[in-house]
Amino acid sequence: MRKKKPPYFQTDRIAILNDDILKTSAIEPGSVDLVVTSPPYNVDIQYNSHRDDISYANYLKFSEKWLARCFDFLRDDGRLCMNIPLDKNKGGQQSVGADLTTLAKNIGYKYHSTIVWNEGNISRRTAWGSWMSASAPFVIAPVELIVVLYKKTWKKTGGSKRSDVARDEFMNWTNGLWTFNGESKKKVGHPAPFPLELPKRCVKLFSYVGDTVLDPFMGSGTTLLAAAMLGRKAIGVEVDRGYCKLARTRMENAPELFG
Repeated sequence: MRKKKPPYFQTDRIAILNDDILKTSAIEPGSVDLVVTSPPYNVDIQYNSHRDDISYANYLKFSEKWLARCFDFLRDDGRLCMNIPLDKNKGGQQSVGADLTTLAKNIGYKYHSTIVWNEGNISRRTAWGSWMSASAPFVIAPVELIVVLYKKTWKKTGGSKRSDVARDEFMNWTNGLWTFNGESKKKVGHPAPFPLELPKRCVKLFSYVGDTVLDPFMGSGTTLLAAAMLGRKAIGVEVDRGYCKLARTRMENAPELFG
């Protein structure tokens, strides 16, 4: 059995694990209430310690492995919020959102809904296919998905039963089209950060105060920051030590946590 690694950083609410989600033994099965994560997109983003340009077949195998591990970590009434692309065209068109959703269902997850995140960012577009011609145009939607899945039962039966989502938040966020800006790579210091607003909404809408929230691809620690600020316990797994250091610095400099 793989020896359990001590946390890279730990407080009463936060645990940062410098580990591989596929190999870690530091998380107990059936101990997590909510997973909020944005896994690697396999679009050749220059991470420090992860290759993001593998074949699509290998990407699906990798995705199946981490989804299966998170399935084991979840409680029976646990949920997963997975921020992924709708599709991709770099290296060939692929229906990423549909494929990963199908993979998850085959593992045993049950499907609840899909939130469309209108990031409002079309500046990343670099390819048009056949310009102003029906020959071979590219159709690219400037949105991402947050696929909401659960393990066995959708209705939460455990936890504190204490929700902190306000009426207006509940009304707005249960509308499955979310519009807010993305996050600046330069500002955060990570090549693919998501904004605090994304995990904040997922945490408040899909978990109780005091629940345990996991991000298996922690990156700069945004999910942990949101979860801890909202009175949840937060676990982040990150294979790259440099990003663990970045996340720790963000936690230590957050006045809401330590100020």
